Amino acid sequence: MKFFLTLASVAAAQQDGKHSIALQAPTLSFGEMVKSINGHHQELSAKYGATTDPVVIDDFQNAQYYGPITIGSPGETVNVVYDTGSSNLWVPNKACCSAVSSHNFYHHEKSSSYTANGTTFNIRYGSGPVAGVYSRDRMQIGSTEVEDYLFAEVTDVSGLGVGYSIGKFDGICGMGWDSISVDGVQTPVQALVASGKLAEPVFGFYIGNNKAGELTLGGVNTDYFTGDFTYVPLKDKSYWEIALDSVKLNGDVVDADTSNAIVDSGTSLMAGPTSVVKGIAKQLGATGILGKEYIIGCNKEFEVAWTIDGKDYTFKNTDMNIADGPLCIFGMMPIDIPAPRGPLWILGDIFMRKYYTKFDVGQERLGFAPTTSSVVV
Repeated sequence: MKFFLTLASVAAAQQDGKHSIALQAPTLSFGEMVKSINGHHQELSAKYGATTDPVVIDDFQNAQYYGPITIGSPGETVNVVYDTGSSNLWVPNKACCSAVSSHNFYHHEKSSSYTANGTTFNIRYGSGPVAGVYSRDRMQIGSTEVEDYLFAEVTDVSGLGVGYSIGKFDGICGMGWDSISVDGVQTPVQALVASGKLAEPVFGFYIGNNKAGELTLGGVNTDYFTGDFTYVPLKDKSYWEIALDSVKLNGDVVDADTSNAIVDSGTSLMAGPTSVVKGIAKQLGATGILGKEYIIGCNKEFEVAWTIDGKDYTFKNTDMNIADGPLCIFGMMPIDIPAPRGPLWILGDIFMRKYYTKFDVGQERLGFAPTTSSVVV
């Protein structure tokens, strides 16, 4: 079976234990910072040579998507999931894993720009918790550098289980909003925008279909989508959360009660309320395995649509299913997220493979356009 990095989107702080060293919060609110930058694009471009900045996103079996980030001086490169469902950056310290681990590690003792902090870091994803300590060092995503950035070097990944040991990613770079940042530290997105080195406070995300994709900082890449963007305003600045009208199966509404959805690059499948997903799976004859995943006949034809702001975003069985031998993995799994965050639908990599997504920080909205690979010519 393919391994799925499931539900990194539901990251939540574990506030158990006192912090021994104070963390420095941003002096300017994110909203104030974005407004300031929106009003000074030309000035920033002249000062910093601001531009768009591409980062290659590798694809492992359509189940994990990850790209490079560089930490320290000289820089050490590790692979991270660029996760729009969380808001903290962590990279592994070698103490997290066995000596035969295939992962890349950050070694702070090798960096001339490292500054110790030592405050305890705890975060819990849907797939489990990780823990470590905060540190400061130079961070570089693509060619965009941020000096003295506060992040976590993780020493305990046991909560992620075997999925991490066989996974292709080393750490996670949260690309969500500041309100869900553990301990309220400056998020990677805040740091990138505040650097003034981006052409716009925007990033575009292309998720490849069994091929490499691209995270584009400061703009979008027109090579990866067709037509114009359909924009949807954010409902909440925590996850990238929008209003959801309904979910349909073969044209019939099967969920009119769940009114929120988040677009999450850190979740491999689509995920929704357990009762709804179980009902859809039963109607399609899908069989449950491993507790949360389902298998289904690859030739079983169906159509699922998520209606957002009056527009149907439609997925046929060939869009939803992931081949795994003679059967397919059904691209939907159950998740019950309690109030006040839930209930909600998580539109994961399956959604983003078909719809190029523009994460517009400045306008506080999402833009969707069909990917070039999803258009039938």
